[in-house]
Amino acid sequence: MSEPLVVIGNGMAAARLAQEIAKRALGRYAVAVIGDEPRLAYNRVLLSSVLAGEIASQELELQPAVWWRDHGVTLNYGQAATSVDLQSRRVVLADGRLVPFSKLVFATGSQPLRLNIPGAGLPGVHTFRDSRDVDLLLKLATAQKRVAVIGGGLLGLEAAYGLAKAGAPVTLIHLMDRLMERQLDAPAAALLKRLVEAKGIDVRLNASTKAIFGEGLVQGIELADGTHIAADAVIFAAGIRPNAGLAQSAGLSVNRGVVVDDQLETSAAGVYALGECAEHRGVCYGLVEPAYEQAKVLAANLAGRSVSYEGSVLSTNLKVSGVSVFSAGEFSGGEGTEAIVLSDEGHGTYKKLVITDGRLTGAILIGDTQDALWYLELIRSRETIRTFRSDLMFGRALAERKAA
Repeated sequence: MSEPLVVIGNGMAAARLAQEIAKRALGRYAVAVIGDEPRLAYNRVLLSSVLAGEIASQELELQPAVWWRDHGVTLNYGQAATSVDLQSRRVVLADGRLVPFSKLVFATGSQPLRLNIPGAGLPGVHTFRDSRDVDLLLKLATAQKRVAVIGGGLLGLEAAYGLAKAGAPVTLIHLMDRLMERQLDAPAAALLKRLVEAKGIDVRLNASTKAIFGEGLVQGIELADGTHIAADAVIFAAGIRPNAGLAQSAGLSVNRGVVVDDQLETSAAGVYALGECAEHRGVCYGLVEPAYEQAKVLAANLAGRSVSYEGSVLSTNLKVSGVSVFSAGEFSGGEGTEAIVLSDEGHGTYKKLVITDGRLTGAILIGDTQDALWYLELIRSRETIRTFRSDLMFGRALAERKAA
């Protein structure tokens, strides 16, 4: 008889875990997936593409309904888990149903941060996190409402680009001195800013939001320096917080996220966590790729192997506001490192490769990212690049041909 395995969360991490289990232990578990969004698991990375009208919402789905059925997965979507009883090994759903488990996985993701400022509760203040948010933002764009987006990281840039392409006048407000400061150095961020502004987005840096003002609804934003920016709607895209409340109320160890060990197991035996809600060795990864790596490790352990998760090399490889952007590893450089830089503002490209002790340890690419995965492979493998160092900047095809 199949062992009951329950996954709380129906996002990208949960979907990848189901795929990995199907590869390694099909039939061993009766898998039940619980999610509060009323639809099949979908690719959140492409939400801005839906907002921009580049793809349809139904194209986001990671697997069709028949795949889940054929692989023995019971889906409970549109139904939130309200509590977990670790003693009786049951999950309680919002409609009162009880779902028993032998093993349990928290894949509850994260939630967008809302700034604690005056006016944050006014009608017209929204977030950009899931497909329901996209539906609402599309209405704003269709009506050509003026929108202020707070946050110049990945989420903020994607929201701003989608809204602008859909027809809304957009102002992007960022507290820091450059866009995507966690993923880019100053020259790369300056180029990205120029490319973003070329798409009609008004970018304000070093801008601290003091308040959102309006009589009964949003009318604008006041910055700390006294500047007023007119807006009919405000979008918070200034970071995320792990959804760890359910795990904490169940009695699991929680810091910023649900604490897991190298097998992705929590403080309770047979209970696991992965993705944005999990905290491994003090780190909560807010990116998709680490969640996929964790899913592979967890599936192997659930299949009876002993595999350890050692952490992930952080990387970003996306189209940000329509611009190809890649960043990985220790791209800032520093003592004991050397950097090779190629910048061509006329063509909208920037490349920076950081080398330490004859190995590639960091990279930033703007515009031309065709060799991004090769650079990431070199960073992760710590392979020596001495034999093709002089050709490293020009890509894999030339470097490997000359090294042969």
